[in-house]
Amino acid sequence: MVNKTKSLPKFAGVYPILYMPFNEKYDIDYEDLRKLTEFVIDSGADGLGIAMGSEIFKMSESERDMVLKTVVGQVNGRVQVVMHTGAQGTDLALNYSLRAKELGANALMVTPPTVLPVPNDIIVQHYVTISEKVKMPIFIQDIWTSPIPPAVMIEIVKATEYAKYAKAETPPTTMRTTELKKLGGDEVIVFGGAWGTNFIAELNRGSVGTMPGCAVPEFYSKAWEYWKRGRKDEAYAHMEKIGPLLSLLTRSLDVSYHLDKEILKRRGVIKSVNVRMPTQKPDRIAFRELDKLMELLGI
Repeated sequence: MVNKTKSLPKFAGVYPILYMPFNEKYDIDYEDLRKLTEFVIDSGADGLGIAMGSEIFKMSESERDMVLKTVVGQVNGRVQVVMHTGAQGTDLALNYSLRAKELGANALMVTPPTVLPVPNDIIVQHYVTISEKVKMPIFIQDIWTSPIPPAVMIEIVKATEYAKYAKAETPPTTMRTTELKKLGGDEVIVFGGAWGTNFIAELNRGSVGTMPGCAVPEFYSKAWEYWKRGRKDEAYAHMEKIGPLLSLLTRSLDVSYHLDKEILKRRGVIKSVNVRMPTQKPDRIAFRELDKLMELLGI
């Protein structure tokens, strides 16, 4: 058993995932990426991530590198940067992870390989290999597209020095958080995800932060400030303000790409709402709903 959690950096708080801006040719708009990074930092976020919400699985390796270089350069040490390095092969995930470390990421986020079913002990070894060879903090991502049972996540936590963070995104996330803390206690550090829809409920069950979308990051940051000050009722009430908006954005990940980017464009952060193919744009009714919700929120 490896237990060095206390020696790891103490990541906590709000870590929005950057929704990647693409220009009219569907190339990454690095100018807008820098603006978006600054927008998230100005919101009071404690860190940010480049991950599934960034359409990272639609990027070439050279694009992945350039995106991380751009974000790390813009951040300039002010907040933490988490880079998704999950892959279907251990060697590929390891290569992504080593490159992320070289380019300045502060932590990795790794999904388990799921295309070819393998026993749980092989999944554990996948993380052990990355932990031993990269030697930096790892978020074990449990998401509905590649779920990993809480008991297996805790096996990974106990078997590695660096994979001590669990990002619980398989619904219901509140129950996932409760089970992880029950099985792993203080040794596992839990973050929520899934757009932060259950942020406060997850905190109440032992999580220490969330990785939501980046369209309205200031709401999460303010709720987190209330929570840290022990003003839990105000934290709940503040998050309830964006409840209807989150209900709209979370209808699917694909819907979120379009609507989050629409919000960011209307807020003057990015110029284009383009989403790389394959994708399906939401219908007009969804955009009318967005109009009304943004008006109610005053954004």
